[in-house]
Amino acid sequence: MRWDNLGESPSALFGTDVVTRTVDTPEFRGITFHEVRARSLVNRVPGASRMPFEWTVNPYRGCSHACVYCFARSTHGYLDLDTGLGFDSQIVVKVNAPELLRRELAAPRWRGDHIAMGTNVDCYQRAEGRYALMPGIIAALRDRANPFSILTKGTLILRDLELLRQAADVTDVGISVSVGFLDGELWRTVEPGTPAPGRRLDVVRTLTAHGIPCGVLMAPVIPFLSDTPEQLRATVRAIAEAGADSVTPLVLHLRPGAREWFLSWLGRHHPHLVRRYEALYAGGAYAPTWYQRRITRQVHELAAECGLGPFRPGQARRIPPEPARPAETAETAEPTPGATQLTLL
Repeated sequence: MRWDNLGESPSALFGTDVVTRTVDTPEFRGITFHEVRARSLVNRVPGASRMPFEWTVNPYRGCSHACVYCFARSTHGYLDLDTGLGFDSQIVVKVNAPELLRRELAAPRWRGDHIAMGTNVDCYQRAEGRYALMPGIIAALRDRANPFSILTKGTLILRDLELLRQAADVTDVGISVSVGFLDGELWRTVEPGTPAPGRRLDVVRTLTAHGIPCGVLMAPVIPFLSDTPEQLRATVRAIAEAGADSVTPLVLHLRPGAREWFLSWLGRHHPHLVRRYEALYAGGAYAPTWYQRRITRQVHELAAECGLGPFRPGQARRIPPEPARPAETAETAEPTPGATQLTLL
């Protein structure tokens, strides 16, 4: 491997403890890595967040998955980095993450709370193939029997299958794979740096085959592009066939930073939808409650048809024949009382 621009001088962005590398190999072409030694790794989630957990670990900032809707884009602005192409190609790597985590988990003040990973940027993005931070992170959590969860679009998680099995023997481990839709053309433009949806479902299949239950975050459901009844049905059926033990729908949300980048993409690829999006998201970052409830209800009904529900070891999952269903429009859909949706902030 040939490294260009091997930075040895202090960086105004990160201080004196940074090395900046631009890699000229096909798998990393155009990507710059900023290698930093972090001072802390376990982060407390802000109290106002809707996250169902209190602590996170993020070994990377920026993400080569390049999902045009990624809500974490705005965080690159905190580092004076571009939230568009810069977010996709300027990756901050906390090279001391495993050793730092061991030290923080051993601190007397740490109470062994659940730690979530992959909720900001993907910890199994392509950079992980180079830096291999996750094996040390999982081993540190395993050795302290500290419960944790991982959300990913990356197939590289299978590299750490044995470590995950070891951790699951001593603590609670939750794995979720993100698969919002199956459309190959949509995937290539909206999630260009990710493995294909089918490959992600293979991850679900492999994990469950090795005794590690795996759920699917069906995210994002993209209005007018992946939300027809037929599309939702095909996606839920594929998730069930892969052996997932649960499916949780999440409608696209567009926070500042992500909103501008997504709408720019929409104007290039689907200009006829721009006004519909401006109307649907006129109230802010989130689609209207009626729309979120409609999607949640449809996915829950489809999941029930496919046998998706609480996981029970040894439970067989049957995929029923495809019934004919009339299409439902936004105008005729009624909200389901009490329907809820997980929101990632």
